Amino acid sequence: MTTATIKLDESWKQALANEFTSPYMAVLKTFLKQEKDAGKTIFPKGSEYFRALDLTPLDNVKVVILGQDPYHGVGQAHGLSFSVRPGVAIPPSLKNIYKELESDLGIAPARHGFLESWAQQGVLLLNSVLTVERAQAASHQGKGWEKFTDAVVRAINAGPHPVVFMLWGSYAQKKAAFVDTTRHLVLKSAHPSPLSAHNGFFGNHHFSKANTFLQDNGLTPIDWALPDNPVSAD
Repeated sequence: MTTATIKLDESWKQALANEFTSPYMAVLKTFLKQEKDAGKTIFPKGSEYFRALDLTPLDNVKVVILGQDPYHGVGQAHGLSFSVRPGVAIPPSLKNIYKELESDLGIAPARHGFLESWAQQGVLLLNSVLTVERAQAASHQGKGWEKFTDAVVRAINAGPHPVVFMLWGSYAQKKAAFVDTTRHLVLKSAHPSPLSAHNGFFGNHHFSKANTFLQDNGLTPIDWALPDNPVSAD
């Protein structure tokens, strides 16, 4: 897995060049190949491993929403945290994200779960682990992806302009614990999962707080309303 063979915006290729040539990435590449050779189905497809980075160049990142693992159901994962393609049932956590959006900004829940329009505006929808085996939640944790996505967060932390980090749940909060809160806005709450959303996700007003921060720093706010008929950037 080298920068020459990865479809990725040049800003990320430069920032992460050392990661792609590191020993842990070679081990990760070998692991993924062995899993595929064993006949296992891996989500998302290979061309979408780095979809979040490809849609949101480093210089364009305004907001980071950290997830943990890709969805492990058929047809769900496509490289963006919390997002599913049009026509796929909206997952429970995303339904709760939509409920908070409506409460916070009056935006009616979308009829789909496709979040690419957020990504194209500068919302990095990053999972900590970028692959998973079909029907086996968390099956690729501890294989190296976490080191890679830590490097992504470090690159954003060191970037040229302030960024909003939305950290939902303890996992995301631990992953971004080193982010410089004197430069960036770090918003924390419970995870939007149905198991925890009522413990502080609902009512967190993260979407309005993010836009206020962006405007205060001379940046265009995010239009959180999703298009009725979404079209992929491909």
